[in-house]
This record gives sequence, structure tokens and C-alpha cells, in this order.
Amino acid sequence: MTDSASERRPAGELEASVLAALWAAGKPQSAAQIRAVLPQPLARTTVATLLSRLHEKGAVDRRPGGRGFVYFPIADSHGLTARRMHRELDQDGDRSIVLARFVAGLSPDDEAKLRRLLEGDGR
Repeated sequence: MTDSASERRPAGELEASVLAALWAAGKPQSAAQIRAVLPQPLARTTVATLLSRLHEKGAVDRRPGGRGFVYFPIADSHGLTARRMHRELDQDGDRSIVLARFVAGLSPDDEAKLRRLLEGDGR
């Protein structure tokens, strides 16, 4: 008997693989097209479910294509990280406390980068 807990993939690993495949493709892809380039052997329905979940999370968008949908990323990896940060910030009732604690935890380098961004340098 195998220990299924030890065979489980880390949370988000499959979604990250799907997103990476979409970014690499550079154009909308179907579940079957994504499945064909993934390093893991997955069922088409598994890939379709992953794409559907990414759509629900706002990480990808879709449009009709072929017999189903074709999917494309909403943003690059940096944009998705920023969206996650915004979602987390929106979860708390006191944004000022969350922001203050976030800034307090920044390294001096990151604090300087943030200061430059806020002052309009844009880099």
C-alpha cells in the first residue's frame, strides 16, 4: 500500500505549471494544448479543472474556442503576485495597520525601493 500523503504535490504546484505553460505559449490555449506541454502526465479533465479554478481566482481569462474554451493569463507572474497582495489587503478591516506591519517587516533595501516608487521614480 502506498502512502498517498507522501505522493501529493505541493499546493499550487500544478496551477503554477499551468500558468507557466500559458505564459510560454504567448497565445490562448485549450486544456488539451496545455496538457500536451506539461511535464506531469495529467488527464485533460484535470487540466480543465485547474484552468477553471485559475479563472475563478482571476489569474486567467477565457473565451470560447473549439469545443470549449481557450485560456490566457491576465498578467505576468509579477502582476499576479501584486493581485494576491491586493486580495490579502482587502481581507482585513484595517488597511493602515496591515500596511504599517508590512512596511515594518521590509528590509532596508526593499523599504528604499518602496520609497522610490511612492515618490514617483517608478523603478
